[in-house]
Amino acid sequence: MKAIVQTKFGSPLDVLKLGEIDTPTPGKDEVLVKVHAASIHIGDYYTIAGLPYVMRPMFKAMRAKNDVPGMDVAGTVEAVGDDVTQVHPGDEVFGSHKGAFAEYACFPERSLVTKPANLTFEQASTLGVSALTALQGLRDQGEVQPGHKVLITGASGGVGTFAVQIAKAMGAEATGVCSTRNMEMVRSIGADHVIDYTHEDFTEGDRRYDFIFDNVGSRSLSDTRRALTATGRLLANGAQVGGWFGGLREPIAAFASSLFVPQQGRPFVSTANPEDLAALKELAEAGKLTPVLDRTFPLDQTPDAVAQVGEGHAQGKTIISLEKAN
Repeated sequence: MKAIVQTKFGSPLDVLKLGEIDTPTPGKDEVLVKVHAASIHIGDYYTIAGLPYVMRPMFKAMRAKNDVPGMDVAGTVEAVGDDVTQVHPGDEVFGSHKGAFAEYACFPERSLVTKPANLTFEQASTLGVSALTALQGLRDQGEVQPGHKVLITGASGGVGTFAVQIAKAMGAEATGVCSTRNMEMVRSIGADHVIDYTHEDFTEGDRRYDFIFDNVGSRSLSDTRRALTATGRLLANGAQVGGWFGGLREPIAAFASSLFVPQQGRPFVSTANPEDLAALKELAEAGKLTPVLDRTFPLDQTPDAVAQVGEGHAQGKTIISLEKAN
């Protein structure tokens, strides 16, 4: 089968290659998926580039088990292992695990659910890491309730576009922070208020929020917490990643602050599970969650697609489509 393969760290344009590898065989609890589409999240870029450097041993260990990058996928079940009971050959599914940038991928059954009927494969492929981060961040970390005032920085990005819509589905009042060119898009997905960060600093205004979902990390934790209510909570989910430790200092600082400052939430890593994937499916089928798609690339242009995501300027999600000619 055709697949994108990585054997070393570096720029996606240099280290990702289209090649021919063996089609994987599903284990007892695994599902072989014929991939129709895969989406890219910023973590894909960092693991391919090997950033920050201190994380490279872990990234290399992950790659030793599977040289094919990518996590978020939508496709058709081709075959199932003996212990698989929830999906069957021919089912249309989506989910998140690893090895998505290929014609076929093996995923554990628990990392897949059936695709929302009203979404295309390209749209459904986005309901992975970014959407799970938004859902789990708002629900579990922020404990968002109806009537809460929620502020989301990076509202036009992969996590942000989902967070705005999920916050609204929870009954919250959503404020999105983005650049001038993205303001109309953020309004179109349901934001009650939009702040243009090039003209306004939300940390210096009078408005206070019950939960701040910071996907950018451009301000200090203490400055950002100024915009919270007395009982509000900040979840720091963004940082500038690079060098040996860049991108790690911020979550370490957030964790340390959370031990002493009740308003500071602890960093977390989203996890794929059938219950939360099903919750995203339900929101999508109810018309409360519509993925925002940026550009779509064929499989052989995956290096360009990952590089674009790494630049940090995509609106919503960037897609790899196996339906496009390579």
